[in-house]
Amino acid sequence: MSDTQQENPQPEEEKKDLGSRKRGVSDMFRTSYRTHIELSAIADNKSNIMISINGIIISIILASISPKIDSNPWLLIPTSILLVTCMVALVYSVLAARPRVSKEEVSLEDVRSNRSNILFFGNFNKLNREDYVTGMEELMTDSERLYDTMARDLYGLGSVLSEKYRLIRIAYNVFMVGLVLSVSSFILVYLIISGGFGF
Repeated sequence: MSDTQQENPQPEEEKKDLGSRKRGVSDMFRTSYRTHIELSAIADNKSNIMISINGIIISIILASISPKIDSNPWLLIPTSILLVTCMVALVYSVLAARPRVSKEEVSLEDVRSNRSNILFFGNFNKLNREDYVTGMEELMTDSERLYDTMARDLYGLGSVLSEKYRLIRIAYNVFMVGLVLSVSSFILVYLIISGGFGF
């Protein structure tokens, strides 16, 4: 009786350790997914801000300043700099916000061989409903493959997120530098025209 009592605690401890590890892994993936979602939302928000600001500035330039260039030709250079700046920043912001969906055809065999990720909507939307359900059921019964698929999914999300932030950073840098140049050119040209430099 005593021998049995001494032998039983070890399997119980192993079960507890296994359960603890599984909870730890689940928490890790949950936290990582949540972080990716939050960072993606922040990136989209930053893109929308740049799209709105540059869209407003371009509208003002085309509606208010452009008609006055004929009578005030000195406005041409600074206005052109500002317009080009806004257009470039707008393009990069739109590229950052644009959805990225793979056009590659995906089959159930691709999912089974780990050539495609069934957790990514850009892949599983190419499957019919029956294949998708079958693939998910098979994935849920294989914990090792499930964790591997989730890890690859996180890597894919991170790659997309990195590209988003790279494009947003370019948009903000272009906007910042272009705005400084356009304002400086406005001031410089105005001072030259008004005789502020004694010309």
